[in-house]
Amino acid sequence: MDVEKFIFCLEGVPDIDVDDTTEVINTLEDIALKQKISSIYKACDTIEGLEDSLNNLLYDDHNFKDYEIIYLVMDGAPNNILLNDYYYSIEEVAEIFEGRMSGKVIHFSNKKILDLTDEESQYFLDVTGARAISGYGTNVNEISSVNTIDRLFFSAYQENDDLSEVVELMFQKHFKLCKLLDFRLYY
Repeated sequence: MDVEKFIFCLEGVPDIDVDDTTEVINTLEDIALKQKISSIYKACDTIEGLEDSLNNLLYDDHNFKDYEIIYLVMDGAPNNILLNDYYYSIEEVAEIFEGRMSGKVIHFSNKKILDLTDEESQYFLDVTGARAISGYGTNVNEISSVNTIDRLFFSAYQENDDLSEVVELMFQKHFKLCKLLDFRLYY
């Protein structure tokens, strides 16, 4: 590996004051140990908490350029995230990230559906400056993308910058799972 690409994970939780070890934390620790991919994890329970975590990363972490994947694990409706019993549209999320995601891949777990039109995806990419946005078109409650297909995505992207080749590899290795969860990449 020439250049290590880190993961910055923001997980929506009901209450950040409750100290729970989530599936996401366990998976990120396992990815660090077994796949040697470093990450920072932050829990948030409000949109302000999401913004504060993002601002801390942007302005206080001198290695921000190394965080190529912004991993969002949040409940929600299609194209909306749910924090503190309030839904925020993908457009509102784009405005929070406005101009700050240059070259980043924004990846949503399958806890919420990502089903963007060409116009919506282009708006998100234009406003945020992100390289790509990815997620899943279906939410199969029995299958969590966190400990399955997401880790394959992170590993494949760690080894290859060409997103179309990464997606091709994912479908080659786990075609049924990619189809079942309806993996999507907009770039």
